[in-house]
Amino acid sequence: MKQYKRIAVAVDLSRESNQVLDQAVSVCAAQAEISLIHVVEPIASPYITTIPPVQPAGYDLTLMENFKQAAEKQLIELSDEYDRPNLTMHVLTGSPPKEIRRFAKENSCDLIVIGTHGQHGFELILGSTANAVLHGAPCDVLSVRVDLGAEEED
Repeated sequence: MKQYKRIAVAVDLSRESNQVLDQAVSVCAAQAEISLIHVVEPIASPYITTIPPVQPAGYDLTLMENFKQAAEKQLIELSDEYDRPNLTMHVLTGSPPKEIRRFAKENSCDLIVIGTHGQHGFELILGSTANAVLHGAPCDVLSVRVDLGAEEED
């Protein structure tokens, strides 16, 4: 099996994100560069300015910056479980499929690892982020079917 050297691991920061990162670690070379990424989607609402963002004392942050900071904190917590010297974290803003593909291309990744929940019915017709990433990806894509009940069994 091919040993991947530069991997983009896209996570949604759900409880199942560790399953996706586990699979990425299992298919990569020991010294592989792993980029753990999360994409924050922009909020488009005429009412968003009426909701004050939660701000730490002394900081003037926008709502999107708050979401990005929260995502960065969660990525750090997730990455702390792994002893990987070449693991970096990235919080991107935009459409998840487009940003994941763009990141992989700009960083010469040879693999994108992304989780899928296995969709049925209407969700299947609409497609998923994993499916959208696959179409037009600049490299191999590993879609990891996550076990939604794995965390509850522990």
